[in-house]
Amino acid sequence: MAAQYRRILLKLSGEALMGDAAYGIDPAVTERVAREIREVHELGVQIGIVIGGGNIWRGLGAASKGMDRATADYMGMLATVLNGLSLQDALEKQQVETRVMSAITIDEVAEPYVRRHALRLINEGCVVILVAGTGNPYFTTDTAAALRALELDVDILLMAKNQVDGIYSADPRVDETAERYTQISHHHVIERDLKVMDAAALALCRDRNLPLRVFDGTQEGALRRILDGEQIGTLVSSPLATAPHA
Repeated sequence: MAAQYRRILLKLSGEALMGDAAYGIDPAVTERVAREIREVHELGVQIGIVIGGGNIWRGLGAASKGMDRATADYMGMLATVLNGLSLQDALEKQQVETRVMSAITIDEVAEPYVRRHALRLINEGCVVILVAGTGNPYFTTDTAAALRALELDVDILLMAKNQVDGIYSADPRVDETAERYTQISHHHVIERDLKVMDAAALALCRDRNLPLRVFDGTQEGALRRILDGEQIGTLVSSPLATAPHA
């Protein structure tokens, strides 16, 4: 079966690599994620990955406790490098050629991110893991994912969340009447402040009409099913002439 998309940008939350642990990286979970990426790669899909670092360090949380925000954010960038190297190791054990490219200079463990070089690697069938966010403090890895998705001319941005299966009208953990949307526009997500990703990232996607799909990255097989055309999670696209679909 032909894949639904030619080229994707997968945004992985750092928390998705923790499994049931309270902190760090669960090798079994990383192996499962790598296996699912390999299955999609074998369909001929070109893949870029942006990975978060919240399983190791949260810059915003540290800043709220008094740490200098820029310092805290740089530490968060280093956490994404650790996650990226872990995923690279797992992918290469699955016989998938992989490169880690960093937005900050760290030559001993990762190549510097250069857009044209990243595009060439992706065109050659290499999975490219993009770490260290945008390389700038005050920007989240969600913003990095939107930026890299646009730079690499992907067909869709896939947001793999940690045990969140889409976008809801309210927080389903506190509101039993919350409905999950199957489709919604970028404008509605921003207008209703639905907290799926930060506003800067959403605005980038909206302004360039980049679709994104939010799904539960811990659900085994979800990534392959999306590439097979199943309507999993919530699709965010523009323009959407009708009201959001619950």
